[in-house]
Amino acid sequence: MRLSSLFYLHRSDRQVLLAFLLVAVVVLSGLFLMGDEDTDEVASAESEQASDSLPTGMKEKRAETEAGTERGRRVERFAFDPNTADSSQLRRLGLKDWQIRNIYKYRASGGIYRQKDDFARTYGLTQKEYRELEPYITIGADYQPAALLIKERQKEKVTGQDSLLFPKKISEGTTVSLAIADTTQLKTVPGIGSYFARKIVDYRQQLGGFVSIDQLDEIEGFPLKAKAYLRLDTITVKRLNLNKLSVSELRRHPYLNYYQARAIVDYRRLHGKLKSLDELRLLRDFPSEALQRLEPYVEF
Repeated sequence: MRLSSLFYLHRSDRQVLLAFLLVAVVVLSGLFLMGDEDTDEVASAESEQASDSLPTGMKEKRAETEAGTERGRRVERFAFDPNTADSSQLRRLGLKDWQIRNIYKYRASGGIYRQKDDFARTYGLTQKEYRELEPYITIGADYQPAALLIKERQKEKVTGQDSLLFPKKISEGTTVSLAIADTTQLKTVPGIGSYFARKIVDYRQQLGGFVSIDQLDEIEGFPLKAKAYLRLDTITVKRLNLNKLSVSELRRHPYLNYYQARAIVDYRRLHGKLKSLDELRLLRDFPSEALQRLEPYVEF
């Protein structure tokens, strides 16, 4: 008997065997795929369980870290007007691209943010995001309701009249000290009522003190005739140390914007402490006019 005959199968037997092998391959493949899915589900469940087991503070920190990584940028805080802020400024504030698109669509359709609360209605903005941005929202006078302007003008007109209800105006030739006068004293100046008295005191505080009567021209709408009743008998100003203050501290001064404050800090980091304003003359953010009006307010 030949050895090959032991392994010989009839045609029908070969077909049955082939079908059996095919079914076995299909079943084994299905079991293998199902095993991968179960492994993924287990891994996902374990990841979620580990995340849930973290303390609340760590979970919040982890969420903030993931959000920061997704954005891929460092969030900054600075004053901005939602009516005029461009996409780069909004992105620096931490807003997402789709939120910025919603703001642009709102403005393109004629929408105006007339007060801070209007910005809270931005589609997709969360309460947490609004609370963080609210202190930095500044609505320019051009976008505030016109009724406020009329109301202030009417108030100025009334306060300019002689009445027992309002301070008596000083006569021609009499002056009030611009350096130390409070709002009550300033309201005795012809042409100045409560509105401009507050503006003068606020601007004096922001500047760190007046060095010229002509600085009053920087207050929008200030009545020129009132300058004749004001004097600068003393000049005492609060100076900014350009070698110590941060970007946010420097930009609070009316004569420094964000880019100028940033340029000062960058120059200081690259070249060391400043010794005079002349070192900033080569920077494009500091034309000679800007340096000239800034000079009385800085120290090194």
